[in-house]
Amino acid sequence: MNVLFKDAFGVFKFVEGLYAGVKKVLVPPKAYSWQTFIYLSVFSWVLSYFATGYIRDIIAFCGWLFLISGTAWYTTEDPLRVPGTFMPVGAVITGFLVSVFAFGNQEDVITPRTIVLWPTISALITAIPEFIEGTDTDAKAQIPKPEDRQRILILVASCMLLSCWIQFYFVMDNWLREYPSLQADNFKRSNFVVRTQGPEKIPQNGVVIIEKLQPLIEEQIAERPWSEVERWLLDAKQQVGNAGRQVIANNLAEYEEKNLWLVEPRVTNIKSGYILDLLSIWIGPSSNPRGYYLKKSCRVEPVAATTNSGENITVAEIECDRLNKFIAGPPPPQQ
Repeated sequence: MNVLFKDAFGVFKFVEGLYAGVKKVLVPPKAYSWQTFIYLSVFSWVLSYFATGYIRDIIAFCGWLFLISGTAWYTTEDPLRVPGTFMPVGAVITGFLVSVFAFGNQEDVITPRTIVLWPTISALITAIPEFIEGTDTDAKAQIPKPEDRQRILILVASCMLLSCWIQFYFVMDNWLREYPSLQADNFKRSNFVVRTQGPEKIPQNGVVIIEKLQPLIEEQIAERPWSEVERWLLDAKQQVGNAGRQVIANNLAEYEEKNLWLVEPRVTNIKSGYILDLLSIWIGPSSNPRGYYLKKSCRVEPVAATTNSGENITVAEIECDRLNKFIAGPPPPQQ
């Protein structure tokens, strides 16, 4: 029976200690405390939910100020340092809140700019107290001691360098989204970019251009009188160029690289007719100074046909290769 009472008393003491710990965190010891600011921020956000227009924005703005102030106060009472630096972990948390508040938006709370500026803002928040001397009620500006200036400069410069590297990541990510054909390039000689996946063998946008262009050209040539087709081939550069621009406008509109693709034909005489090569040429940056292009060859030949009235005429027949060829180097000259 005594053991049972001891166990019950132990559980009671544990619950009492847990309650005391929770109470210490949640109940402000006085009106002017970090808990008060946190509660004011929650209260402001609840009010902003029911408000509209600029009143809502003002209340939400105050809520952010209360949250940042309360968090900064709480995390600096007994600061835990980032290993290897004198930067408090609280400055990192506060810097994140300040960055989200300053550079976030309602659609995307965390934006690339928020992440990029987070380290630098955290370093500045860490450095600000070094320029203030005194207490909360009696404070004045001061110039840090020479040894303190050195560590402040090192910390701020290091965080700015980290921000630059994060910005470089977002720049590269944006380039690869807007210019996906770069993923088929070779980055072995790059000192900054490390490929984590295997490269694409052929740039997909170049393939899209060729595949969408082929039926348009076939439609303009197939079963037309041979004499008209020969005149068309004499003006193939303009004809194919116009069709290529239409294909690029319709299929690559979402990519910035749409202006870095050029469509050209190459026409070669053969005994039975002509070889029409459709070229999708990349004129953007490349690790190969000679560039590259994709090619699809089509045979254009005359064949005999009979009209509905029974008249025998010669029309054009076109047959294109099933596969595209990826060729590193400049395209062949116009003939």
